[in-house]
Parts: sequence; C-alpha cells; structure tokens
Amino acid sequence: MNLVVGVGLRSGTSYRELRDLVDAALAEAGGGVVRTVITVEGRETEPGLQRLVASLHAGLRTASAEDLKHQTVPTPSDRVEHLTSTPSVAEAAVLLTGAELLVPKRKSPNATTAVGRLRAAPGYPPTERDVVHRVLAERRDVRRGFVNQPIADDVLTRVLESAHRAPSVGLSQPWDFLLIRDIATRRKVHDLAIAQRDAFAASLPDDRRQAFDGLKIEAILDTPLNIAVTCDPGRGGRHVLGRHADPRTTWFSAAIAIQNLWLAARAEGLGVGWVSFFEPGEVAAVLDLPAHIELVGYLCVGHVEEFAAAPELVRTGWAARRPLAWAVHHEQWGRRSSSIEDDAVNAGKNAVRAVGWQRVRVVVGGDPSEYLEELDALVVQLGPDRPAADFGVLWRPARTPVEAVELGVEVARDLAMQGVGQLVVQVVEESELADGLARGLRAGALACGVDWSG
Repeated sequence: MNLVVGVGLRSGTSYRELRDLVDAALAEAGGGVVRTVITVEGRETEPGLQRLVASLHAGLRTASAEDLKHQTVPTPSDRVEHLTSTPSVAEAAVLLTGAELLVPKRKSPNATTAVGRLRAAPGYPPTERDVVHRVLAERRDVRRGFVNQPIADDVLTRVLESAHRAPSVGLSQPWDFLLIRDIATRRKVHDLAIAQRDAFAASLPDDRRQAFDGLKIEAILDTPLNIAVTCDPGRGGRHVLGRHADPRTTWFSAAIAIQNLWLAARAEGLGVGWVSFFEPGEVAAVLDLPAHIELVGYLCVGHVEEFAAAPELVRTGWAARRPLAWAVHHEQWGRRSSSIEDDAVNAGKNAVRAVGWQRVRVVVGGDPSEYLEELDALVVQLGPDRPAADFGVLWRPARTPVEAVELGVEVARDLAMQGVGQLVVQVVEESELADGLARGLRAGALACGVDWSG
C-alpha cells in the first residue's frame, strides 16, 4: 500500500517527536510504504522533518497555505488557522495529493500528522512536473548560434547516462555512441552532407529551392562534438523479449535513446542538431563502422547563444505543426473529438492568405509514370494495393467517402505547411472516393489560405 503522510509542525520540533508520532499513525493505518511526506510551505527546511523524510526514504513536498485552506477536512482548527492561515495542515496536505484519508489528524505537543492511501502512483509535484513539460516544449533541433565553448566532462556524462537509460525492447540496449571530435573526420562527413543538400536542392521547383537556400541543414563543423548513434540489430541474441513479432522495435529503441539524449542536453544548456542529409552507408564508411552496425542518427552537440522560442522551420514559414485534435482517435480510426472537414470549413471563413508561392498539382488517380517527370506534380493513389515507393506518389487508401474527404483536408494542410501557396487539383479517377478527396483538398486549401483550382 502506497501512503502519503501529512505533517504540521512548530519550528524546532525534534526528529524523535515526529518519528514517534508518525510511527503511531502508520501502525494505525496498517502499514505500507510511505511515498511522500507533505507539509506547508516554509517548514521544509526544518532539520527534524528532513531527517524524518530521509529515514522513511520518501519524497518531500510542500503546499501553500492558500491551497491547503480549500480542502474540506474532518477536524479543522481555529488555532492552526490563526498560526498558519489554513484550518488544517496535516489532513489538508494529504487530501491535496488526491489520497484517501486513512488516519485523520493525530497530535503530539508540537506537531500533527495524518496518513492517506494513494489510489495510484503519484506524479511529480506541480513545480517539478512543469520543468519536465518545459524541457519537452523547449527542445530544439539547433543548427545555428553555436559558441566556441567546450562541453564539460561531467555534463557530457550526464547527457550520455540519460540516453543510456532509455527503454529498449527486451532491455537489449542496441545503441552505441561514437563521440567524434577530430576535425578531419568531421570535414569528410560535412562534405557528404553538402553533396546531399545540393542534390535535394536540385530536385525542388525554383520557388521552393529559393526558400530552401536560406535554411541551414547542419552544424557539423560548428560544434565541438559530433555523436554518431548506432544500432546493433542482433544485440541480445536470438530470444530478445518482445522483438520476435516486430523487429523494428530494435531501431525504435535507438531512436528513443536519441530523444533522451536530446532532452537531457536541453536541460544542461546544450544544443543538438540531427543531421539527415547523407546516405547512412557513406557515413558509416567514413567512421569505419563494423559491417553489422547501422547508423541511426548523427548529432551535432554544443553550447549555443540561445534557444529559439519556436523551431526554425516554423519561424521561417517552411512548416508548421499539425493540430493535436487531428491526431487523436477514440476507439476506432477516424473517430475524433471534432470533424476535420468542419474544422477546415470554419477555418476557411477567416483564413489568411498563405505566404508560400510554390505551386503543386495534385493528380488524383491515374498512372504516376505519366506525371512524375513534372517536379510540381503529386499523384494520390486511392486503391487498396500499395504502389511502388516514390516521394512523388501518396498512397491514401480511403475506405469511405468521409474518410477520403478527411484525407484530402490533411494532404492540403500538409502541403500548405510545407510552403505551398497554390494548389491545382486534377481528378483522373472517377469514383466517390476520388470526388471526396478532391472535396477535402479544396476545404483544406481554403482553410489554409491556399489558392485552389480544379
């Protein structure tokens, strides 16, 4: 049984008095594991209380008198309210955690205590919880603004330890971290990234290429440290728990380790940029990786001048985030809390014209080979069979006309968020699904301020 102990105490209350009082209350509760001791703000520095918390191997939380006084308690006290601005400390503190009160207030000459049972494992206190959510929100893929400052060994160790704590399928820990400081090695990797950058730029329509030219895609030579994160698909041998049904979990595990590293680095004030502009095998050759080891991520790590308020791709207008409501389905696919089409229609009433100037021609159905020579063409296939992989072909096997409309809205929005300002729709296939997708494309385009024709 997980327990929480509320404590009210006068300044100078001894550890022995607190321990005897709490032990009696715990015995009355029937025993259990004390997870949290909570008291009113201002008493957390009391030596007796700190020793009590340490002896119980528990966490210490505090609550403001304002929060405590809003709890309805069985034994309020006018005297306690006069002294602390709340009619209860011990009982109110227990109830504030969401625990069920097992033992109401028990008194000693200088202290009070109460014991509650936690219905579920407790979360972090609000201030600590906010820090966790803050580091998630403020993580950035950094490519600019690195400063010439070495990374302290203890900082780097903490970051790598956090990465190494990542969950992995069957606790196989398939990752390794190759630390690269040598400038000659980094120049070779940099050359590979630049070659791929140029190849990607050449594949873009003219207007999109101009926008791309202003983006920085790597900081390989700008940081004191590069980290290659690798994966050993066979680590753990034949019987890794959980891997047999889905071998991809091995690579997922390595990716989670990168996320852990990224978040820990942000907390330490380190910027991280993930470089993906190269073919992994070419980088593996430069790094002389063993044949059985695969490269998952190549990271540029270092101190930065600042962390931007928003991701660079958002700030430059290159892309934007998808609404959470569109990503959450209830019980079955497509059952959302709001209709994607309705959201798009409502947004279209007050849409601001999109800033992008790229033109994309969306071809619904037809033979992709007839259109893919044109860089502005995007072919959408609705059939049940997956077409050959090609970034110029979107496979959207809609099952109903309603789902086709939703898919059309999402495609239009995705294109708008990638800088498209003009959408031309050409429906080659004659079907309800094709008509629904075209309707969704129109609604999505209008919602995002994109010019639409077709």
